Amino acid sequence: MREDKPREECGVLGLWSPEPLPVADLLHLGLFALQHRGQEAAGMCVSNGQELVIEKDLGLVAQVFDEARMERLRIPAANLGIGHTRYSTTGSNLRFNAQPLSVRSSKGILAIAHNGNFINALQIRQQLLEHGAVFQTTNDTEVMINLIARYTQLSLVEATARAMQELLGGFSVVITDRRTVLALRDRNGVRPLVIGRLPNGGWVFASEPPALALMGAAFVRDVRPGELVWVEPAGPSRGELRSWQVLEPRPTPCAFEWIYFARADAVLDGIGTHPARVRMGERLAQEAPAQADVVVPVPDSGIGAAIGYARASGISFDFGLHKNPYAGRTFIQPTQAMRDLKVRLKLAATPAVAGKRVVLVDDSIVRGTTSGRIVQLLRDAGATEVHVRISSPPIRFPCYYGIDTAARKELVAATHTIEQIRALIGADSLAFLSEQGVREAIGGPVCLACFNGQYPAGKPEEEMRKEALETEGASIR
Repeated sequence: MREDKPREECGVLGLWSPEPLPVADLLHLGLFALQHRGQEAAGMCVSNGQELVIEKDLGLVAQVFDEARMERLRIPAANLGIGHTRYSTTGSNLRFNAQPLSVRSSKGILAIAHNGNFINALQIRQQLLEHGAVFQTTNDTEVMINLIARYTQLSLVEATARAMQELLGGFSVVITDRRTVLALRDRNGVRPLVIGRLPNGGWVFASEPPALALMGAAFVRDVRPGELVWVEPAGPSRGELRSWQVLEPRPTPCAFEWIYFARADAVLDGIGTHPARVRMGERLAQEAPAQADVVVPVPDSGIGAAIGYARASGISFDFGLHKNPYAGRTFIQPTQAMRDLKVRLKLAATPAVAGKRVVLVDDSIVRGTTSGRIVQLLRDAGATEVHVRISSPPIRFPCYYGIDTAARKELVAATHTIEQIRALIGADSLAFLSEQGVREAIGGPVCLACFNGQYPAGKPEEEMRKEALETEGASIR
């Protein structure tokens, strides 16, 4: 994940089976398919109806779930579980903030995994604290689980629905109480969530469809905006999927799912990610043509738009940048020289750009630092001109719904004109896709708040930061 990119908060996963299955191993597979959505922490919760085991830690899925942890999760007769991959946008990147979170309540042991942000979490957390609630973490997920536990006279489904009515923002959530799994989505459908069916009649819930396929589940449908679904755990209807349209749907899913976040093979709300990116590139070529010899994508998320740009412009497509698949995640280095070397560790220009006028296609620019280094890589490799084309509008506003797009003062497009950004990154020309181009390429209503400042699910009363829920003074570590 490049430091100059917006970062997604999380991927969530849930599984319920009418019979024992290797739940831990299936969730493990599914989490690999969601690794791109969160690379700071990973966790799993597995249950057989009696016992409940949670394993989680900081790190990638492969790092967290070594064989010892997997063995502890392989409990006898397991039939349900939830999983999570995390990137922190609310709550610092500390081990105690890793998910799933669990609590003991009047409803028994509850575990929760969450993607997105609750924009009124600070206010609700303060209200809960005034009524004696105790918080163990500094992320907003714990606010929801405390709300649910608070409604002692309601069933788990009823309490979850009540919490959905009180919480605002963009979110998708999975919850288990050792008997069933619940899944829900905010009224705007900002954060994605899909439903899959296992061959044995079980159910899977995931942030993206590729996780379903890897677990052997067939895609059924998306969870609708504002919908709460759960598996009936007992009785004659055992195993049936139940639905409650808790909130009036106002669909405005996050445009960045199609621009950048979702896997290229994902289909969200009926719209394929890769085809949408190709359409963005085609529209970009119409809006911002360039005289050039080759179209080069910034791998991997710029590939679809670059294909579309080349197709619409008639300019040949080539991989002018090689991405090192073994670089992994690297920390931001303290000196300019080390930051420049870090870019070269992850990306290298190929001979395809030597002596060529290059159209460099990427999906977004946040701070502009990495874009400038990539332009320089191409020049060092012999590119005679570099024309940068971005398959999204300039990012001028922060996201409050689960994407870390940095504070507004750090967004280069919020403080610079397009010409100033062009000069800053050293490109011969620079152009962005229009908002209308994004809408038409995706083909449905979308949230464009980070581009135009119009927040369909509302704004928080206070500026949301990663540490916004942390109390004053030293954090528990």
